[in-house]
Amino acid sequence: MNIVARLLLAVTLLSVNNIAQTKNFEQGLNGIKVPQVLAHKDRAEPINQMLKHRLDELLPQLMAESGLDMWLVINREYGEDALFYTLVPEPTFAARRTTLLVFVRNEEAVERFSVSRYPIAGFYESRWQGGTGQQQWQRLAEIIKDYDPQKIGINVSEEWAVADGLSQGLYSTLMSNLPKEYQKRVVSSEELVIRWFETRTEPEKEVYPQIVAIARGVIGEAFSSKVITPGVTTDKDVAWYIRERFEELGVKPWFQPYVTVQRKGDQNEPDSPFFGRADRVIMPGDIIHTDVGLCYLKLCTDTQEMGYVAKFGEYDVPKGLKQALAQGNHWQDILTAQFKTGRTGNEILKATQTVAKKQKLNSSTYTHPLGFVGHAVGPTIGMWDNQGPTPIKGDRKLYPNTAYAIEGNVKVKLPEWDNQLVQIMLEQSALFDGEKVIYLAGRQTEWHFIR
Repeated sequence: MNIVARLLLAVTLLSVNNIAQTKNFEQGLNGIKVPQVLAHKDRAEPINQMLKHRLDELLPQLMAESGLDMWLVINREYGEDALFYTLVPEPTFAARRTTLLVFVRNEEAVERFSVSRYPIAGFYESRWQGGTGQQQWQRLAEIIKDYDPQKIGINVSEEWAVADGLSQGLYSTLMSNLPKEYQKRVVSSEELVIRWFETRTEPEKEVYPQIVAIARGVIGEAFSSKVITPGVTTDKDVAWYIRERFEELGVKPWFQPYVTVQRKGDQNEPDSPFFGRADRVIMPGDIIHTDVGLCYLKLCTDTQEMGYVAKFGEYDVPKGLKQALAQGNHWQDILTAQFKTGRTGNEILKATQTVAKKQKLNSSTYTHPLGFVGHAVGPTIGMWDNQGPTPIKGDRKLYPNTAYAIEGNVKVKLPEWDNQLVQIMLEQSALFDGEKVIYLAGRQTEWHFIR
């Protein structure tokens, strides 16, 4: 049984109801149950299988691409490099004392081991038998001399936070224990770290849709009469329902969910980046919007969806709102059509804006990568406060098998509100496979309708 098959077996519980629900994803998630979530003790096996696949299959490819012969990931207890947690199995809660992870590239694979007092069984056996801190660094220096690498990567970067996890103190200690000959061979591992963070493997692609479906399912619950009583429920009540539901499921929100309300008669400046207000009691006829993000099985999501609260005697969403959401979906299609391997984020943004302008679509694009963290590394495609080129991060090229939050908005005149501008804010988690963009759990094409 291959790794993907084993993972599919391991996450069977996640798939309850999902096959039957897949056809409904395009119609929103009102009334669709949240996929079942694995208990914490049952998560370790699929997480560790995915990690082993990454280390065995992906890392050799990325080290070869980056040209590194050796990669050092150096951590101290209570001050771990964020990258550390993407490299170690469950349950690993912290580095022990000083944990030195070493990766060495050869013609066939990547050797991995630690030079630490405590080995990480099955993943990083230790090549040091213990002793003083100074002896630990001396042992690392001996190993480096034995392998004689020409390029030694360490995690330092001026622009990318996830590639800048080596502390100044540990850097100084490393350099002081290396002979001058090897000090000259130390380089930034920035490119390797970015590619490690942004690349999604086949096993991860198998489970990611289930993770995104949790977020979409909880939004479907929150944007329903189960949670919202017009004239009573506030936007904050709905936001806290989402937060508490995530806690109940045992998944981790990476930011506090929030809900905003648009209402007929609101005075919105056309150039304002965002419409909608908080601290409101939700009333019949309101447009509601939420933004949520969760992490589960070490992968993160980011989702924004829209809802409408029916007025008395109203049994369907107003026609103008249906057309407005359709414009939002059209903006998504324009954006995702620009995804081409090798294009930069800035190039994708410009191409999207060119098409949208020709079609007189009042849109704004601010799409970012997803993965081990919510605001992940990779090409930035616009920012909400900068619709021009983004230096450095926007110049990053697009690679296959990378995930993105397809995020942005359109502003549309709503006939039912005397042509008042409303804003359709959408965000869905998706994967670029090298040929096309695939929504990991569908996308919202119909309104959440609160009767």
